[in-house]
Order: sequence, then C-alpha cells, then structure tokens
Amino acid sequence: MGGTGRWRVGVSGVAGDWPRLVSDLVPRCSFPPPGSPIDCAVSGGPDSLALLVLAAAAGCVVTAVHVDHGLRPGSDAEAALVARAAAHVGARFVAETASVGAGPNLEARARAARFALLPPGAATGHTMDDQAETILLNLLRGSGADGLAGMEPGLRHPLLGLRRHETHAVCAALGLDPVRDPSNDDPAFLRNRVRHELLPLCADVAGRDPVPLLARQAGVLRDEVTLLNELAREAAPDPENARAVAALPVGASVEVEAWAYVPVR
Repeated sequence: MGGTGRWRVGVSGVAGDWPRLVSDLVPRCSFPPPGSPIDCAVSGGPDSLALLVLAAAAGCVVTAVHVDHGLRPGSDAEAALVARAAAHVGARFVAETASVGAGPNLEARARAARFALLPPGAATGHTMDDQAETILLNLLRGSGADGLAGMEPGLRHPLLGLRRHETHAVCAALGLDPVRDPSNDDPAFLRNRVRHELLPLCADVAGRDPVPLLARQAGVLRDEVTLLNELAREAAPDPENARAVAALPVGASVEVEAWAYVPVR
C-alpha cells in the first residue's frame, strides 16, 4: 500500500488533498452529512476499500469493521491490510471473527455470519454492478416486484451510483492493494455465473451495457412498490383482518402480507 500520512478532509467534507477522482465520486454517493458517524463493512476487496476511502473523503467519522470468516489460508492478514487502510484515511478499525462451519450454501451462511457481527445499519460497498447482479439473481429465483427493485439506495448502500471499475480506480489512486478473493471466480456460485456469463451475454444481445438499464428499472419498480405498499396500508390498516385482506386485489393483498410479516431488509 503506497502513500504516506493521512489524507486531509476539508471543512465541507470533500476537499483537501484527496485525489481528484475521489472528490468527483463522492457527490454520486449517498453518505450522511460531514461529521456523521458511519460504520463501514470492509473486507479488504476493492469495493469495500473504496467505501472506506469515499466515506472518509465525504467527511464522515468512519469506523472500518472487518469480519474474518477464516475460510481462506492467510485470511488473518486481510485484517491487517484493512487496519492499515483505515489508518491511511484517518478511520477507526474494529476486527471481528466469525465461525462458519462446513455445509451447503457456504456463501449465504458466511454472509449471515458476517452481518450478525456488523453493527446495525453498517454500510456496504455494493456498486451498481452488484445491483444488476442482484436483480438478475432475484429474477432467476422467481422474485416479485420487491426482489426486482433490488437494494435500497441510501446509508446502507452508499455506492449504488458507482460502477465497479470506479471503485477499483479509487484504490489505485490511493495506492491501495486490495485483497483478491478467488471465490469470486468460482462458477459454483450462481452470482459469479451471472457476473461473468449472463451479464456479458445480455450486453452482447442488447448491444449496450445492461447494468444502468437494470439499475434504472429497479428504481422504477421501487417507486411502484412503495406506492402499492402505501395503498395497501390504507386499504387494510389491520393486516390480521383476513376478510379485509382477502377482499383486496391480488397485488395489494400480497403487499399487505409482505410489509406485515416479512422483516425489512
């Protein structure tokens, strides 16, 4: 990891001696106002390191939280890398260790173990590319409008307006050497096949980059889901009134069940 000392944050949050690329990208993120505390989940990969950098450049009081699953040899060294990156941008660092035993659906169990240790509301480094992959995965699983609306932009996902190549560029601009997770190339994981096979095929068929299209469509669906939820609440304020719920149109009754019984993501 190159560079010396800490980067200076200006009074308005973004300024000082940050590279021009970083200052240009911060306005496209959804960080809280300068001076606000924010916990960032930082694995050491390029997206999460960029999250750490951009949150600091936005003037937030940043804590980088690293969770070691112990699934790869030498994974303990990744915590040290994140600690150095946090010090590099003037952020606090917290290390956690998760226990993930052998069994099926390793990716989902590791994710659940990670989020169990992260502070509530911790920000993640998901980009627009991750959003597109999530939407296609949900489509392949037969999801309804809620799933096709993707991840909710905001404090938990402040980088959804950025592309993956931009988070890589942020790391390069600060001389950070991200962790490379070999599991990201393993076709045994459905997300990797969507990333490396399905999205490139969609781009070839459409003759254009499908990622912004999917992200924009998710925004449209998200607005429609919000409106339908509001209408469903007005039509059936008591979700336990089975007769009232049954009298609603199918789409509205489904939304009542969704907001009444399913925990918010």
